[in-house]
Amino acid sequence: MALSTLWIGFNLFILIMLALDLGVFHRTSKEISVKSALVWTGAWILLAFIFNIFVHYQFGQEKAFEFFTGYLIEKSLSVDNIFVIILIFSYFNVPAAYQHKVLFWGILGALLLRVTFIFAGVELIHRFHWLVYIFGAFLIFTGIKISTQGEIKLDPEKNPVVRFTRKLFRVTPTFEKDNFFIKKEGLLWATPLFVVVILIEATDLIFAVDSIPAILAISDDTFIVYTSNVFAILGLRSLYFALAGIEKYFIYLKYGLSVILVFVGIKMCIAEWYKIPIEISLAFIILTLSMAVLASMALSNEKK
Repeated sequence: MALSTLWIGFNLFILIMLALDLGVFHRTSKEISVKSALVWTGAWILLAFIFNIFVHYQFGQEKAFEFFTGYLIEKSLSVDNIFVIILIFSYFNVPAAYQHKVLFWGILGALLLRVTFIFAGVELIHRFHWLVYIFGAFLIFTGIKISTQGEIKLDPEKNPVVRFTRKLFRVTPTFEKDNFFIKKEGLLWATPLFVVVILIEATDLIFAVDSIPAILAISDDTFIVYTSNVFAILGLRSLYFALAGIEKYFIYLKYGLSVILVFVGIKMCIAEWYKIPIEISLAFIILTLSMAVLASMALSNEKK
C-alpha cells in the first residue's frame, strides 16, 4: 500500500472518530461517568493495538515495536498531563458537564501543535544529525528535574498565557453554559471556559517539548511517530475521566517517567556507537512503569 494512501486513510479515520465522538456520542454537555470513560479508554487502547497489528503486517516487526514503544511512552507522559488538567479544572471550578467539551477542543488543538512539532523534529534530525545529542541531553536534564521537583503548584492568574488572553478578549466573570464566546450588548465576550481551553493548550505545548524528543529517540519514521502520538493523545480525554479522583495510585509515576526520560536520553546520545535494541527499550519501559504503579498502589494501601 502506498504511503500517501496510508496517510490519507489514517487521517480520514481520525476525523470520522472525532466526528462520532462530539457529534453523536457527546452531542450534549453532560457529566461523563467512570464506566463510560473506561469503555472509551478501552476502545482507544484496542484501536491502537489493532493498528499496531496493521503496522506489523505492513512494515514488519521492527516498526511494530517502534510504534508500540512510542505509544507507551506518550501514553505514560500523558498521565502526568492529566494531573495538571485536574488542577486546572479544580482551580476554575469547571462543571463536570462541560469538561468533556473543553478537553475535546483543547486536545484537538494540542494534536495540531504536536503534528507541527513532529514534522519539524524529524526534519531537523534528518538535516542536522548533531541535534540528536542536544535532544538526548535535554531529556536527561528533564528526567532529573522531574525527579527532584516538588509537588506541582498551579496559579493560573499569574500564567502569562491567561494574562494575555484576558487582555486580548473581554472575559465574562462566570460561565455561560458551555459556550466559549457570547455576544452581550453587541460586543463579543469570551467565557472562562475559553480561558481554560487556552491554558490546556499551553500546558500540552510544554509537555510536548519533553514528549516529542522522547519518541524521536525511539523512531525517526514520521508516520510511526505521528500515528503513535495521535492514538496516545486521542485517548487522553477518556483517560482523564477514568483516572480523575484516583491520582493517589500514581504518586510514584513521576519517578518512573523520570527514569524513562533519562534512559531514552542516553539511548539518543549513544546511538552513534551502540543502538539499544527496540525490544530491550520496550521491556525496560514496561518494567519501569509497572514498578512505579505497583509502588504507588502499595504505599496507598499502607496509608489506609
